[in-house]
Formats: sequence, C-alpha cells, structure tokens
Amino acid sequence: MKIDLTDTTSSKINKSLVQGRRAIGTPAVGMVLTLVIVTDEENAYDALKAANEAAREHPSRKLVVIKRVSRSPRDRANARLDAEVRVGVDAGTGETVVLRLYGDVIDHAQSVVLPLLLPDAPVVVWWPVNGPTNPTSDPLGALAQRRVTDSYASEHPVQDLMARADAYTPGDTDLAWTRITPWRSMLAAALDQVACEVTSVEVAGEEFNPSCELLGMWLADRLKVPVTRTASSGPGLTAVRMETDCGPIVLDRADGSLATLSIEGQPDRAVALKRRDTAELIAEELRRLDPDDTYASALRFGVERLGYGGAYAARAKSGAKAEARSEGDSEGKSAPTKESAAAKKAAAK
Repeated sequence: MKIDLTDTTSSKINKSLVQGRRAIGTPAVGMVLTLVIVTDEENAYDALKAANEAAREHPSRKLVVIKRVSRSPRDRANARLDAEVRVGVDAGTGETVVLRLYGDVIDHAQSVVLPLLLPDAPVVVWWPVNGPTNPTSDPLGALAQRRVTDSYASEHPVQDLMARADAYTPGDTDLAWTRITPWRSMLAAALDQVACEVTSVEVAGEEFNPSCELLGMWLADRLKVPVTRTASSGPGLTAVRMETDCGPIVLDRADGSLATLSIEGQPDRAVALKRRDTAELIAEELRRLDPDDTYASALRFGVERLGYGGAYAARAKSGAKAEARSEGDSEGKSAPTKESAAAKKAAAK
C-alpha cells in the first residue's frame, strides 16, 4: 500500500502510517529499529533496495531523506516536504517513508525526522554516498546510536579515512570496514593454526581502496609489525602475505570470489571469499549496535603509518598532491586559464 503526500508535515505522515497499518490489518508495530537513509535522488533506489533486503533480518522503519537542493533563490524560498508512505507488501518487512525536502526545510531535516522515529528503539543513520567527515556533528547523525558511512563512494577515500580518524566518536563505522570482515576472520583463523611469529605483512589491492588500507592498519595495529601496501589490478582486495619465522602465510583472491589459503607445511586449500553486496553489509552492521572498538583502534593507527611498496608509493604521493590541489581550488584558487598558460609559454620562449 502506498500513500502519496504533497506539501505535508510530520504529523500527517504519522497519521498516514497508522491508517496504512489498519488498512492492511496489522495495527501492531513489530519493528526493532529506525534506519535513516540520507541520500540523493540518483542513489535512493539502490539504497532502499539494499535496506529492504536487510530488513528481512532486522524489521525496521526506513526513513529515506532526499534533499532536493535547488540553485534558484526563488525555489530555495519555497520550503516544502513531500512524502511517500509505504506499508505492507510495498514496504517489505517493516515500514518505509520516502521524504523529499525542498527549500529551507533541507536545513532542518532533523526536525522532520525526529517525530517519525520509533519510540524506545535504536536509531541508525546511513549515508550511502557523500557521507559527512564528522558524522556525529551532522544534525541527523546526532539523533543516532550508530552512524554508517561508506568511504569507498567518496572522491578521496584515503583522505576521508584520515579525517574520520580525527573526528571518530563511539558509534561511527564505515562499510569499507565491514567489507573486510571475512578477510579478518580468515587471517585470524590461519594464525591460530600455527605457532609462529609474524615478522612482516604485505597487503595487495586496488589503488586507494579504503578496505585495503583499513585491513593493513588493522594488521599493523594488532600484530605490531611493519605492513606494506602494494597496488594490484583488483577487484578490491586481492592478497595478504604474512611472513613468519615458520614460512609465509598467503591468502590470495584473484577473481573476487574464490581465494586460496597457503600455509607452510600444509596443502593449499580453497576458501569462499566472495565480494558481498550492500544488503549483506548493512545487515551485518545492524546486528550489533554497540561501539566497534576494533574499528576505532585500527582507524586511529593512521593511514600515513603504512609502508607503500614499489610504484604505489609514487602514485600515492601524486594522489595526495592532487587532493591538495583540489582543496586549494575549492578554497577559491582558480585553475590557470588558457590565456595565462599561453602568456607563460611566450615568456619562457
């Protein structure tokens, strides 16, 4: 069942939710949390689809906040809230409210969302794209016990990791960290099988992939050994090689689905290590709503303390310079025009 509301209020949306539940014959509320999804129109469909699949495991009220930013001052002055209420089959497990904010209402999204939260239930805020550097300082993030970002969707993922390390607050997490859960479990299980001392680690994966960086930071933080980060063609994280005094331990995944675990003195074995979709990642994050101390420790270790091997070091430095230039441009430093470039060339001649 779908109910469309134009130029509405939070009170009318709540009434529509009650009417919708009564209409389908389920007046009781059997949801365990409120999931607030902050996204744009382009990514709203995929984010809501992933949330609906995760809701099969965690029945929830899903509030999709879409900020319709307009550059026109006239449209900016026309504050409006449109909503689409979905209950029953159209909402999957739980309830769904799609909120489209226009004009000055965008600056007060927390006032729209607050009356729609389930009473006495935890709140999780998820930014599928364009997450804030400091999720806790965001008005919507301040309402939540758990704040989920995805640095992989960022333009400068490594820079975002460094910024979030400085602004970390218990309850913050990132899907780049969730993606490496199977890798961390497999590596920990491999070390449990041998009585060896790890001397160094090499992590190979796509360039500037935040999951690769986080895995390297986690290994360096836990094992207290040098970790070298190298680039590969992917997809994603491709290999981890741990040098020990008993021989190397290698976990290699070249195709993104099946990995090979090699331990000195043991036969190689194939292990399932497929790349998971967003619905599985969100479902994992919703299983535990307490602060992730392991993530906090790895994040605070710092990307800059990782070693960069081979040509990846030069590319990492050039990437950092490019990010610095982009920051300078955003602060008002305009790029040189064609006329100025031609003048410089003439002066050089």
